Amino acid sequence: MKHYESSLRTNSTVDQAHDSVTKLQNAVTQAYSHPTEEMISQAENSLEHAEEAVLHAPEGSIGRQGVELTEERLAAEKGRLSQLKQQQNSTEG
Repeated sequence: MKHYESSLRTNSTVDQAHDSVTKLQNAVTQAYSHPTEEMISQAENSLEHAEEAVLHAPEGSIGRQGVELTEERLAAEKGRLSQLKQQQNSTEG
């Protein structure tokens, strides 16, 4: 995000969803760095919050502006978390 864009934020549901997905991204990245059961669980909790936020994002958007990008970011992070969980399962079993 460019600096000048931050001054345009309105704290809409889209902004909240964007922030929630960013937190999810950070949680997944941490889980990759420290793939413990606790870190993966935290990432899964963050995923639940992000999914809920993205579900409500269109309510505060004008013409779905920003919603698609947030949905794409959520899908990417869900994929990363799923991949991490598969790696964990294959090393445990």
